[in-house]
Amino acid sequence: MKKSPFPEPWFHGEIWSEKKLDRREFLKKQLKGALLITAGATGIYLPKPILASGVPDIGIARGKPGPAARAAVGLLGGMKSFVKPGDKVVIKPNITFPHPPEEATITNPLVTRELAAMCKEAGAARIRVLDHPVEQAQACIQATKDALSVFKKDMVHALMQKDFYESTPIPKGLKFKQTDVMQDVLEADVLIAAPAAKSHAMTGVTLSMKGMMGLIWDRMTMHRDYDLDEAIVDLCSLLKPDLVVVDATRVLSTGGPWGPGKVLEKDTVIASKDMVAADAKTVQMFQWYGQRFKPRQVDHIRMAHERGLGRMDLENLTVRKIEV
Repeated sequence: MKKSPFPEPWFHGEIWSEKKLDRREFLKKQLKGALLITAGATGIYLPKPILASGVPDIGIARGKPGPAARAAVGLLGGMKSFVKPGDKVVIKPNITFPHPPEEATITNPLVTRELAAMCKEAGAARIRVLDHPVEQAQACIQATKDALSVFKKDMVHALMQKDFYESTPIPKGLKFKQTDVMQDVLEADVLIAAPAAKSHAMTGVTLSMKGMMGLIWDRMTMHRDYDLDEAIVDLCSLLKPDLVVVDATRVLSTGGPWGPGKVLEKDTVIASKDMVAADAKTVQMFQWYGQRFKPRQVDHIRMAHERGLGRMDLENLTVRKIEV
C-alpha cells in the first residue's frame, strides 16, 4: 500500500487505513459520450477573471453554523441560483456516526437544517437528506432528524436496503466502472454535498469528494478492490454535486473519520459549485495532523484536477469571505 504524507500516530501497522435534465437522463447521456473540456482534460487552467455578476468561485462565511451556511451560499448567489421551483433535491451530509456535533465526526445538524430551509424557500418540491451510515443507522441520523423535524416532514433517511439502489455504469471511470447508486440521487434535479471537514486515515481528508461514497451501496469494494483515491475520482466523474457546502465549524484534524481526535473550532463554512475547489480550499485553510498541506498532496484532489473534474489551482480562483 502507498504511504501518505498525512501521519496518524494512533494507527497501527504500515497500512494507511482507511438545467434541467433529470439526473438519470444526464447519466444516460454520459453513456453516449460527453464532450471533453480541453483545458480540464490536460489539467491546465487559465486564470479566470471575476465575473461581472461578482459571484466568486468560493464563498467563505464565519459565524454560527446555520447563519454561516446561509451566508456562504448567499455569496454564490443564494440557493435560488441552484434550486428552482418544483425541483427534487438530495442533500448529502455526513451522518455516518452516532456522535454529537461537538466531536466533529458528522455534519452539524444546524448546517443541514439551514440548507433544507433554503431549498424549501427556493420552491423545492421534494427535499431528502440521505446517507448510508456505517453503523447503528437510526442512532447515526437521529440528531439530524431532530433538527429537521421543524419542517413536519420526514426528510432524513438512512438507506440500508439494496432495494433503494440501482445498478449504474460509470462511463468516465478509468477502473471503477459500475456501482449501485441511490435511486433518489439518480432522480434528483439538484445534489448538494454537505460534508463535515474531517481527517481520514486512508485518504488524508474526507470532504465532498470522498463523501460521495455515502450515496452508493457497496463502498467496501472501493477500499478492497481498487486504489481508493483513484476510485473516489472515478465515482466523482458520475456523482458531481451542484453545490458543495463544507461544514468547518468544527474540524476533526486528527483521528478521522471516526474520532476521537483533535477538534479545531473554526466557525467556518465553505461553499462552491466546484467540489474539487471546495475540498482544496478546505485543505489549504486548516492544519491537518498538526501540519499544513497543499491540496495537491491529497491524491484524489490532485487526480480530480488533472482529469478536469474541478480545480485545485486556488490562486486562479476568486474567493469572497464574510463574517456573520
